[in-house]
Amino acid sequence: MDQPDPRTVVERYVTAIADGDLPTAVACFAEHATWSYPGNLPLSGVWDGRATIVDDFLGQVGTLFAAGSALKVTLTGLLADGPQVVAEWTAEGTAANGAAYQNQCLGIFTVEDGLITSVREYLDTHHAALTLFAPAAG
Repeated sequence: MDQPDPRTVVERYVTAIADGDLPTAVACFAEHATWSYPGNLPLSGVWDGRATIVDDFLGQVGTLFAAGSALKVTLTGLLADGPQVVAEWTAEGTAANGAAYQNQCLGIFTVEDGLITSVREYLDTHHAALTLFAPAAG
C-alpha cells in the first residue's frame, strides 16, 4: 500500500486540527514523534511521544482558551521538500482570561512512512505570553 506524500500528511493534520477532528490528528503522528515548542512559556520544550504530544501538549493548549470558544486555525501555506514540510497557519481565539489571541505560526514537520515524526513550531511567544498566560484584567 502506498504511503501518502509528506505534504498530504501535514495538510491532513492541520485540517483535522482546524476542524476539531482529534482522532484524525492523532492518527497523523508516529508513536515516537517529537514536538518542539519555543520560548520560556509553560508549554515550551520538547514533547516526546504521540501520547505526550496529544494528551499533555495539545491538551494544555485547549485549556488556555475561553470555555465554549474554539481556537480558529487557518492553514495559509505549505512547502514540501522530500520528508520536510513547512506549514504556516494563523491561530485566533479568545484566551481563558478574555484577551484576544491572534498569532501566525510556522511548523517544520518531518514525515516518515506516512506519519509525522517531528515538529519544530515557531510563533510570537511574546504575544502568547501576554495573552494566553497573563492573568485576567480586572
